[in-house]
Amino acid sequence: MSTANSDNHLQTPILDSESAQLLQAVSQHGGYAYVSMAARAAAGDLRAAEAAREMAWEQLHSGPWHSVLPVWRDAYSMACLHVAKVHAIAGEFSDALRALDMGLIMGGPLLKPDLHSLVAIVSAKARAARVSEKQQQCPKSDRRLVPDDLDSKELLGVLPTKSLSCKMVLKRSGLSLEGFLREYLLPGYPVIISDGMGHWPARTKWNDMDYLTRVAGDRTVPVEVGKNYLYPEWKQELITFSQFLERIKANGPSSTAPTYLAQHPLFDQINELRDDICIPDYCFAGGGDLRSLNAWFGPAGTVTPLHHDPHHNVLAQVVGKKYIRLYLASLSEELYPYTETMLCNSSQVDLDNLDEKEFPKMRDLEFLDCILEEGDMLYIPPKWWHYVRSLTTSLSVSFWWSEYGSS
Repeated sequence: MSTANSDNHLQTPILDSESAQLLQAVSQHGGYAYVSMAARAAAGDLRAAEAAREMAWEQLHSGPWHSVLPVWRDAYSMACLHVAKVHAIAGEFSDALRALDMGLIMGGPLLKPDLHSLVAIVSAKARAARVSEKQQQCPKSDRRLVPDDLDSKELLGVLPTKSLSCKMVLKRSGLSLEGFLREYLLPGYPVIISDGMGHWPARTKWNDMDYLTRVAGDRTVPVEVGKNYLYPEWKQELITFSQFLERIKANGPSSTAPTYLAQHPLFDQINELRDDICIPDYCFAGGGDLRSLNAWFGPAGTVTPLHHDPHHNVLAQVVGKKYIRLYLASLSEELYPYTETMLCNSSQVDLDNLDEKEFPKMRDLEFLDCILEEGDMLYIPPKWWHYVRSLTTSLSVSFWWSEYGSS
């Protein structure tokens, strides 16, 4: 049973200094009821804090994301902080962390330092409580995400037709920045770099479910459920990282609704995982700017359908294996992109069920492909079409960057 504890009072210096100005801005946009609830929330009223959060949530969903007023994003962060502080005082650390994560995922930038500060404090308290609970448990069994004794033939049996029969992506070790720039980035050609992440702590830590549970288990993350985003049954959910890990272990490769943590800025949210990786020096070749750093975590069988992206991309394979097929950027017409604006970077062709009668231009179309092994990094040039399939449970990190002078 949770009880109030004065040691669990959390300090929020930015909230304290910016609260009056933020509430005034909310009032100017008609949020009088929110201001009333926020005042009661600041005094420790959980129901008022939750009511204020719900009001801000409704504003966040009042139209397209780009049209949401920034003040309401900050107001949502404020309400999340109030909810978290009340739960923490009661010793309800999991509930407090969920509120803080929702503030990080959906809130504005103003109060992010307070959110990150409280996450660090509450996470430590939650871990301490969890360790205490586990001291009486039996010795742990094998908790690796990906075992060593995998059947390679079985893994390769799920690949699209003609896989590994054309040109393979070249694998390089000891590739200098100058060599990468001259031979691959400037010509715009893919390459696998085999020895660029051996020094990452993630290489030894992320295959351990106990480690991932310890540092991120109580954190809330957005996941995708379903075959992929082109299918009508596809949906998104918010679950804890522990729940996500259990789903990964439970999902077989033939699951029709795998759970995938895809293209999420996880490392902006969970600092402990960010500390386990490093931005590859290759991302700074040519003097460009890093655009995004995203996580792609999921079970065997997760698929990202054939599509292209606007930026340079290094995909780092930390745990497990992936199959990747690439087509030249110049082959867009032959790959039948969708005509809708939202999907114009995605192909109508389902490589897992290729119908050459419906898509005759695909017949004998050349491609590059590869098996991306643990410790490999694949450079994907801008606008190159690519299809990705996880052959095992897979934890990957993508680094997008732009060239110098590009928008």
